[in-house]
Amino acid sequence: MAEVEELAFEIAKKHLDFNEPIPDFSSRFPHKLESCLAVPFQKFSGMSPYPTLTEKTGILFYLMIKDHPFQNGNKRIAITTMFLLLLKNKKWLDTDLEELYDLTIDVAKSKAEDKNLVVQAVNWFISSNLIDGDPVSE
Repeated sequence: MAEVEELAFEIAKKHLDFNEPIPDFSSRFPHKLESCLAVPFQKFSGMSPYPTLTEKTGILFYLMIKDHPFQNGNKRIAITTMFLLLLKNKKWLDTDLEELYDLTIDVAKSKAEDKNLVVQAVNWFISSNLIDGDPVSE
């Protein structure tokens, strides 16, 4: 969680600021952020429901948008958190901002009962655009 606070939140605040500022990190709803960050790494009977990087990234992205761990800026923070997880695994997405924006809005507008289909679509998007590399060090 410390990495999300230090990196993803600051990146979103500085580089993805649209017409609304992101509130301070302390404005998060207690335990919601922690839950979003924990779900991709949970195990049941020693098995992960999200065994691949794509699946971990997909569910994290979905939950950061749909569970609203912050008062504002959830979509922007979801994007930066997704990129942080990929970067830590020496991966990146080869996509443009418009495609990423469209995906983010689709997730935000989706119905709760469509969660599995939406997460599958997110996973497909990630796997279709996933590349090796660290754009920060290139």
